[in-house]
Amino acid sequence: MTLRLATESDIPLVSELARRIWLDYYPAIVSVEQIEFMLERMYSTDALSEQMRNGQIFYLPETAQGTVGYLSVSETDPGSYFMHKFYIDNGLRGKGIGQEVLQLLKNILPAMQVLRLNVNRRNYQSINFYFKAGFIIESCMDIPIGNGYEMNDFRMVLHIQ
Repeated sequence: MTLRLATESDIPLVSELARRIWLDYYPAIVSVEQIEFMLERMYSTDALSEQMRNGQIFYLPETAQGTVGYLSVSETDPGSYFMHKFYIDNGLRGKGIGQEVLQLLKNILPAMQVLRLNVNRRNYQSINFYFKAGFIIESCMDIPIGNGYEMNDFRMVLHIQ
């Protein structure tokens, strides 16, 4: 597996992956209406372009079979990063790919000492994955995102040795 730096030309791929992954995985956690709202807000070509221009670094995990997901991070302070997105294709979950992607990210960003992320509090599968990877819950938050929707998240943190 490799972790390829994404460019603006990869935006349609990221948008398509997001739509497929979110509509398959998230209806058990949030409404389809909220999913559609969030996809438009965060994964339209304009939104993804703006995120890249504003410093989010996107990576595409790739295997011999092709691109298997996407992630994005940004540096918030020297050595401290925030992971905005981390998604693996639904049919490939539970096969060790996520752990491998995290290790590749650590290799690409050797100065990274702290990695934070938000995860929906009802997303038990992902929360357990992050616990297994060494993350701990730092805080609990409800974030209004518009249209009457909120993200009900845990902020998780990983301290890297």
